[in-house]
Order: sequence, then structure tokens, then C-alpha cells
Amino acid sequence: MTLVKSRQNLPWIVLIASVLVCLGVWYWAESILAPANTAQAQSQRRPMGNNSDLYARWLGTRELLLYGRDPYSAEVTREIQMGFYGRPLDPRNPSDPSAKESFVYPLYVAFLLAPFAALPFPVVQAIFRILLLAALAGTVPLWMIAVRFRPGWRLTFSGMVLTISTFAAVLEWHQQNLAALVVFLLAAAAASVCRNWLGLSGFLLALATVKPELAGLTVLWLLLWAAAEWNQRKRLIWSFMGTMMALLIAAEAVSPHWVGRFVNALRQYSFHDTDPSILQIMLPPFLAKAGAAVLIIFLAWCCWRWRKVGSDTEQFAWTLALVASVTLAVIPKLAAYNQPLLIPALLVLLAYRETTWKAALVPGALAKAVFLCLLWQWGTAAILSLCSFWAPASRIRVAAALPEYTLLGLPPIVLLAIVTVSFSRIYRGDPTVLDQRNLAVRHG
Repeated sequence: MTLVKSRQNLPWIVLIASVLVCLGVWYWAESILAPANTAQAQSQRRPMGNNSDLYARWLGTRELLLYGRDPYSAEVTREIQMGFYGRPLDPRNPSDPSAKESFVYPLYVAFLLAPFAALPFPVVQAIFRILLLAALAGTVPLWMIAVRFRPGWRLTFSGMVLTISTFAAVLEWHQQNLAALVVFLLAAAAASVCRNWLGLSGFLLALATVKPELAGLTVLWLLLWAAAEWNQRKRLIWSFMGTMMALLIAAEAVSPHWVGRFVNALRQYSFHDTDPSILQIMLPPFLAKAGAAVLIIFLAWCCWRWRKVGSDTEQFAWTLALVASVTLAVIPKLAAYNQPLLIPALLVLLAYRETTWKAALVPGALAKAVFLCLLWQWGTAAILSLCSFWAPASRIRVAAALPEYTLLGLPPIVLLAIVTVSFSRIYRGDPTVLDQRNLAVRHG
């Protein structure tokens, strides 16, 4: 069993500093960044409505469950655009955004939102702002269980506070994307595996598929892991399959033949809305595709090799970190609200910092660079907040985007750190990992 403990006597100053950083980040977001973005949008004459990613899902759910309308239809899409942008998009207007907001989730997401279908959207929006921030904070102790990291309560609470101090949390507050909820479901599923609550884990994994591009690789890894030791882990697969079947049948009963309409909406979304992947931003098209293929192959090989390890082993934690890192690298979406999926990777690097940060030159430097990216975001936001009390607002807002400069670099640096440290420790004979590998084999 791998159980990493941190110092229980973490100084109070760390907890106090995390709270101060949180206050600084949110002051920057609300008093500096938001006004700067609003002014920019107005100067470019971009349409402005509620700007909530939740609106499309809520309106589609309401129209489906209360009025029996197809949420993928052109009429509902037009109404979604009316709320999101304040008016329908005009393809002939060059200043209009190219992103066509629509109900582009699997239909069974409506079952998660059903309790809110009859409420006014401003009320739903306010509820989800709190709910999604709470979900982000809650992922930290859940992922700690999953990767067998047991710091003291002060460090755990500090991690929760710093998690809601990230730009991803700011986006969730303003846009209410369901990414935070999906990451919470994945974290709860992984923690349930480590508690041997396999039936609950399969149920949670099925719910997480409301965002298949974000949850897909983690779901596939845990299903492979469960199938590798069928007699001991089959409850996870049966629970997942049963829940998925119930969701699909219920969705078909509510709106027959919805799958075809969903695929068509997804195809249109991919054409209009999807950002390039991080690899496509950093590499030429051919190399980006080749790099994605190599990453998937490498991930598949690692998952296959470690499919029989116990959930209490170090390999299981590192595989969760690798799956999360590869997901963020290959999905065609740059939005920062997906970055909380990197939390297990960050926790693994932190949990094994005594050896990870002292690894070979490149792996150690990359592991440290990951946390420098985060420190940049927190530190610059706090500094800008302090400067705003003395400098004119117009001068501060010129530098409003400064904390965002490391957002694009964080996922690839995390990926490189996880991959290189894994090679350095596992394939170059780290005794700790080798002992855990042998222990896993003996108990497998």
C-alpha cells in the first residue's frame, strides 16, 4: 500500500496566505478583469446576453421536459442564442461570434438538470455558481483519497481554497459550465474505487459521461482496470452498464431517436465552436495529429501494463494523473474551465515531491515549473489587486490579463512532467516504485 503523508504541523501562515490569495484573485477577477473584458466586448460590438454555458442546457431541459420540444431543434437553438448573446446570431454580420451556442450534450443531461427546469434562469444561475464552486473545492479531498495522499487538514483546506482561486473557478462563476460537476463526479468515482465502493463508482462514472470528451479516457481506464480482475471488480462494470442503459432508455422514452439528432448537433458544434487542441496550437497540423496519436498509444500501453494493480498502489495514482494530463492535451477545447481535471496530476507531483523534484534535471525542472505556473496566476492577480488601491483603474486594466499568461502552458507542462517523471522513476529503477510494483504483482 502506498500512503503518502505530509507534515501535520503545517504553519498557520500557509492557510492564512491561501485565504489572502483567494481574496486577491477574486478582487482581480471582479474589479479588474471583468470590467476590462466588458469594455473590450463593447468596443468590438460583440453581442452580450447572459453569457452562461448553463443556459443552453437549462433551456433545452425546460423545453424538453415541460413542453415536449426537441432541444436540438433549430427553433430551440435560436432561443438559446437569444438568451446567451442577447439576440440571434447573424452569419452575414462579421462582428458576430462564430461560436453557435446550442444544446450539444447527450440528452440525458436533462435528468441532472430536471430539478431546476421550472425555476427562473437567474435563480438557477445563482444556485449553480455556488454549486460549481463547491464542486471544485470538493474535488481536492476526493482526489487526495484516490491518489493516497494524506496531508494535514490545513493543507487540505488550503488546497480547496486555492482551487477556487484559479482562473477555472472564475470562469465557472461567470459561465457555469458543467465541467466542474463532471470533474467532481470523476473524483468521487476514483475515491469510491479506493474505498472499494465499486457499485457507486460505476454509477458516478456513467453520470460523468454527460461530457464524454472530458470524462471518456478516465472512464475507459477504470473500466479496463475493473475488467482486468473481473471476479473482484465486476461490480464497477455492472453498475456502469446498468446506469448507462437506464439513462439511454429513459432518454429514448422522453425523445425518440435523439441519438441521431445529438450526433448531428455535435457535428455542427465541431464545425462552428470547437477550439483547437493544445497540441494544434503548439505544433503544425501534421505533428499535432502525430503527437496526439503517440500520446494515446503511450497511454493505452501504460493502462494495459498497469491494469491489474491495486487501487492502493502508486501506479494507480500515476495512471490517473497520466490519463488526466493526456485528456487535457488531446481534447479540442482550450477553455480553462476544463483544467481542474489536472488536479490529480498536481496532487501526485506534490505527494511525491521529495523524490520527484529531485529527479533528473528535466523531470525535476518540469515538476517545479508546474507549480511556478500556478504561483504566477495567484501572485500576479494578488499584486494587481493591491496595485488597484493606488494606481488608476485605466492603467491597471491594461495589465488585466497578466495572470492568464500561464494558462496555455500549464496543461502541456503538467503532461511533460508526468510523462518524464514516470520514465525517470519507473523505467530507471526507482526502488520505491519497483517495490510497489512487486507488491502489486504479489497481491494481484
